[in-house]
Amino acid sequence: MRFLLISLLSALSVVTHALPAQQVPLLRHAANNRTVSPELFSDLEELARVVDISYCVGLTGIGISKPFKCLSRCSEFPDFELVKTWNTGQLMSDSCGYIALSHSQTNPRIIVAFRGTYSIANTVVDLSTVPQEYAPYPGDPDSDTTGDDEAGTPRCNNCTVHTGFYSSWKVASSAVLPDLEAAIAAYPDYALTLVGHSLGGAVAALAGLEFVSRGWNPTVTTFGEPRLGNTALNHYLDQRFNLLDSTREVWTDSVDERQLHYRRVTHVDDPVPLLPLTEWGYRMHAGEIYISKSALTPEIQDLHHCAGDEDQQCIAGQDGSLSTESILTKRNDLRAQVKRSVDDLTEEHELEKRDIGSWVVPSRYKLWQLFFSHRDYFWRLGLCVPGGDPWDWNRRPYAPLDDEDQH
Repeated sequence: MRFLLISLLSALSVVTHALPAQQVPLLRHAANNRTVSPELFSDLEELARVVDISYCVGLTGIGISKPFKCLSRCSEFPDFELVKTWNTGQLMSDSCGYIALSHSQTNPRIIVAFRGTYSIANTVVDLSTVPQEYAPYPGDPDSDTTGDDEAGTPRCNNCTVHTGFYSSWKVASSAVLPDLEAAIAAYPDYALTLVGHSLGGAVAALAGLEFVSRGWNPTVTTFGEPRLGNTALNHYLDQRFNLLDSTREVWTDSVDERQLHYRRVTHVDDPVPLLPLTEWGYRMHAGEIYISKSALTPEIQDLHHCAGDEDQQCIAGQDGSLSTESILTKRNDLRAQVKRSVDDLTEEHELEKRDIGSWVVPSRYKLWQLFFSHRDYFWRLGLCVPGGDPWDWNRRPYAPLDDEDQH
């Protein structure tokens, strides 16, 4: 049955990709200095497809194979060479992803891609996990020292981190670091690029912090990243990735996009960047790039740089606990909708434990309505089939940058 389904999807993919399709043009940089440049737009769109491939990891009998083959978008990256995949299990503290080399003559990279989760409902409940103390690599969490450690890494004073995210990176690090260290030694001129979607974005963030401490100078891009920890941890991340210039109240042209080594991409109506909730002690960090268009396909004018950790013109504007507005519409207060669903789902789990049934529509199904936007980052992410999610099969590809668009 599975073989028949895969064969059917493959056939449909061939048919749909054979149809003539015009390319979506990349518009020039708008006068609004918050709008991203064509170069950055193109980079983010490509990385969305790169992280979409990570959803092939962990699927029995499919996966990603060498040199770089998979059922999804691997053929779109002929310069990629697979180093390894990892899959440490199905639990919240586990991780999936892959390491690949991009042998592009113009942009050679070592890519580490972190996959998100398939279990949205259980994940939302797990996001309420009690945080733990955060100790930067190679620090000792039990140390009382408030200064820098022996390796010169600044301490993260009073920092707390989501226990599940932290455990996930610790589990993944043993699978990632040996091959990554070898790749960095073999290709010292290749840029280190980390990318993650959903919970994979949180793991990529923590991996990036460790890699900075190791002196590896990574560039991290996340899509729909949840909140990592408390205010102190987020300010620490701002400092380590030199995002302090972007924490000013107004975005200015003095911030060089090429120097942004952390890009936290969010999307209107995506609830995950608002989780875990503010009242649980979690906050956001800087480096946000906001997609203001709710439906696919976004264009350059729909992507905006955000100022500071919680810019009210970006995703934080949909968190009623952070908004400076006295009245928020029901639609705009996305956080309130998510909180109600989380509370309902938590109650349902408690009833299930006590073997008490319920005749209401389960909240896990209501949550799916909120999570459609969580998958829509340039493309509909999260399904390992030919050409990506079937919704994208008739989509026009984005046009590559021409010579005039490149600096």
